[in-house]
Amino acid sequence: MQSASLGRTSRRVRGVWVPWRAAMEEALYGVRGFYRTEGAAARHFRTSVHASRRFAGAIATLLAEVDGALRRPGRLDVVDMGGGDGRLLVDLYAQAPPQLGQRLRLTVVERGRRPSDLPADIRWAPEPPAGICGLIVANEWLDNVPVDVVEQTIDGARLVLVEPDSGAERIGGRPAEEDRRWLDRWWPLGEPGDRAEVGRPRDEAWANLVRRLHRGLVIAVDYGHHRHTRPPFGSLTGYRDGRQVRPVPDGSCDLTAHVALDACASATGSILTTQRTALTALGVHGDRPPHEASGDPRAYLRQLRTASEEGELIDPHGLGGFGWLVHANGIPVPAPLRGTINA
Repeated sequence: MQSASLGRTSRRVRGVWVPWRAAMEEALYGVRGFYRTEGAAARHFRTSVHASRRFAGAIATLLAEVDGALRRPGRLDVVDMGGGDGRLLVDLYAQAPPQLGQRLRLTVVERGRRPSDLPADIRWAPEPPAGICGLIVANEWLDNVPVDVVEQTIDGARLVLVEPDSGAERIGGRPAEEDRRWLDRWWPLGEPGDRAEVGRPRDEAWANLVRRLHRGLVIAVDYGHHRHTRPPFGSLTGYRDGRQVRPVPDGSCDLTAHVALDACASATGSILTTQRTALTALGVHGDRPPHEASGDPRAYLRQLRTASEEGELIDPHGLGGFGWLVHANGIPVPAPLRGTINA
């Protein structure tokens, strides 16, 4: 999920057929778009941030590593791209090591409305600040960067057009040359009827985010695929009230598609690992407490709950299967992540 974007905006056009990228842009980020409503993300889906505060705790551990590599700068940025209700930064601040103190500058980058209960010392901005020194986290951000959908026909790849109010589709013209080059390299189509989402805008969004980082680390966490695991009919879908629904770009639901993470990594020379491997390296294990701990029932139940939450975060068939894109600038990749590359 996300509602921050480094890309363009568009104007809603009703009653006509438009490419999916334009339809998604308006449906998600237009004046009456899905992400313009306060609290939309928290109401409609559950991310790692909402699954457990242990996710923010692991990010706090990573932040301490970044701070050390930066030699404790006078200002340490933490930027949450598409931060929704700001919960990640609230939880991270509560768990951050004391030595970070007043040096922290916390910013949620979000195009929706600022939550009324967000602490005043957390900044809210539609774009990331310039010259970031510290850590950028883009948790489920790239999957909401709008993309075009193409379908293979007997005459080659064609854009899929959509009617925004109904979600009905029809075949349009050829994709742009730069998109055809991207498809040839990253998602070649085979039989008529095969579909793909053109990930070039996401490569560009990730590259733009990397350029915003002056010194430090940027990570993107998302569900995705690689060239050898691309879904033959694409992955565009909708979510409403925690349930998967038909993707209709009328502003009533989230619109999302899995990310071609290998293409994003290649665009910037970033490294790629999995959430399970990364979080395990940062101390999230999901181990059940020893039986001896049952002598204190309340403490034992707390430890069981923590183990269950950690288990969800690193489940390889769920959140643990998410990809982590990692890019360091001006510092080495933090030690806990060095052994996770290409896991």
